[in-house]
Amino acid sequence: MSAETTTRRFSERTIRQVSLDCRHSMVRGKFCPDRSELAQLRCIDDRFENDQSFGCQLWYFEGWGVDGSDQRHAVYGVVEYSLQYGLHELVEEAVFDSEAQRERFRHLYEREMHHPTWRRPAQRWLAFGVVIMALISLAYLTIVTLA
Repeated sequence: MSAETTTRRFSERTIRQVSLDCRHSMVRGKFCPDRSELAQLRCIDDRFENDQSFGCQLWYFEGWGVDGSDQRHAVYGVVEYSLQYGLHELVEEAVFDSEAQRERFRHLYEREMHHPTWRRPAQRWLAFGVVIMALISLAYLTIVTLA
């Protein structure tokens, strides 16, 4: 099993915890923990925590899962962590039948990482609409109350 990235080496403790969580996700995927094996483990996304937000890590793993009928399946999995005050908090774990399914998960993961910004016209219009509706509602309540 390999566990390395091009930019950072991880501690043995981190690798052990990620491996344990990968095995747990295979169990949740209905594979036998004793006969299934991890073949490769790698960190895909590693964002450090800062004063404004927590960090996060996304790990991919591949391996072989043996189901209840003793059939061997290729397994493509993902484990997501939130880094909070230097601790890894497990957010999500999943096992997929194909790499394409796992890539769809990554696409959703990356969409969650992009926080809304007021630079987008649709979000400015939404905020403007909410303010206008609030003003109309207040005006209506004021008229009804005074009448």
